[in-house]
Amino acid sequence: MHLLLINPCNPLVNTSSKRNRWSKYRVWKPLGLLVLAGLTPPDWEITIVDENLGMRDYLRMPRPDLVGVSAFTSQAPRAYEVAAEFRSRGIPVVMGGIHATMRPAEAAERVDVVVTGEAESVWTRVLEDAQRGSLRPLYEGSREPMENKPFPRHDLLPSGYYYGSIQTTRGCPLNCSFCSVSAFNGKAYRRRPIEDVVAEFKLIREKQVLIVDDNLIGTSKAHVARAKELFQAMIDARLGKRWIAQATINMAEDEELLRLAARAGCTGVFIGFETTHDEGLIEVRKKYNIRKGRDLRDSVRRIQRHGILVVGSFIMGLDVDRSGVGLEIADTANRYGVDAINVMFLTPLPGTDLWKKMEEEDRIAADGFPEDWKYYTLTLPVSRYRNLSRDEIIKEMHSCNRSFYSLAGILRRAGRTFWKRHKTFLSLVCNLSYRKNTHLGRKVHWEFKRSLDQFQLNRRLPATGDNLHVYGSRRSAF
Repeated sequence: MHLLLINPCNPLVNTSSKRNRWSKYRVWKPLGLLVLAGLTPPDWEITIVDENLGMRDYLRMPRPDLVGVSAFTSQAPRAYEVAAEFRSRGIPVVMGGIHATMRPAEAAERVDVVVTGEAESVWTRVLEDAQRGSLRPLYEGSREPMENKPFPRHDLLPSGYYYGSIQTTRGCPLNCSFCSVSAFNGKAYRRRPIEDVVAEFKLIREKQVLIVDDNLIGTSKAHVARAKELFQAMIDARLGKRWIAQATINMAEDEELLRLAARAGCTGVFIGFETTHDEGLIEVRKKYNIRKGRDLRDSVRRIQRHGILVVGSFIMGLDVDRSGVGLEIADTANRYGVDAINVMFLTPLPGTDLWKKMEEEDRIAADGFPEDWKYYTLTLPVSRYRNLSRDEIIKEMHSCNRSFYSLAGILRRAGRTFWKRHKTFLSLVCNLSYRKNTHLGRKVHWEFKRSLDQFQLNRRLPATGDNLHVYGSRRSAF
């Protein structure tokens, strides 16, 4: 039998990839689909399509017996389009991933089978039922230990990616209010056997690798000790890989950890600073960043001294944010000395405590579901913010990016890395990529405002042919 696994195009990646030569640095492999392929018995023929590398004419491809689709929230509308195309041809469609897990009833109306949670525990059962022609509408996956798992099938994807992908842990104990990780993967910090991680690294073709763990280092002494063991094993294996990862600021507190990470190939880390105010950290339940009286500027410098770039992640739109927050974030990031920033609008993703709060307070503005899920890329203001209107918060975002990613700022940061003799090219690529996308973002923001305004107008008008035509034009807003 033939299994077709599809990663639907991401609106954000798809928008930039057509016009931005730096986008290849932001396209990640669909690792979840590779994991499913690794779990699939050898009597199945497997094809994987990543639409972010280019759209495919599915009618010209060999007819599959089963289609599997996995989607983040922003990919859901496209996932449903793909499902409709195959279902019209009588081909059953299975949908899993974080969006289907958080919105199973919605997904069930548009696909034949919904898989919730982590699919490893149920995937072989899905395939067996498909072979018997007895698929059930719902399979509920469970969280299991990460030992004895088949390796992802990295060989099934074509070349064309700058970064390979690998996962070494699941779960995050921080439980931030805006994050769906703890709802999907749990708060327990589950770790893969180190020998499996090293063996999988050797299977990855790309020299640059993204470690997709939500928190590679963890938060406890035991977590950090495991990270040291992993890095030492990677050093001993002489993998020759360069990698980036997500971590918390506690990474800066252990010199041995930093030294091992650098020797193991770490070139950069994404660190969630989230906000410039302690009150903001309390609001999003990330008090961890203000424990022990940390000097964040000194923490960043300690990481950078080991030749590791620091990308700071910030959120705009918290209840404590007011006019001027854009320049405040840019100035704070410059004071910390980070090499780049990624600033996102506060976005209530399904399944998070933030979603529940904003839904109860009627603060979800882009609510024409499922179509409006395409706006939930974290780069668009889909909510109603307490102290900033939609136009005001967009101006704040532009102000922040214009200040931080000015040419003078980029050259200053590149010069700093050159003077310290580390990662100058990577710093330039990172900054120029962000700068280009912030320019594209201005047009995307304008189109988003126009689309949302028209949708709200149509809600107030009688349903006429003209109104329906305008509403339908939202499909091409991006």
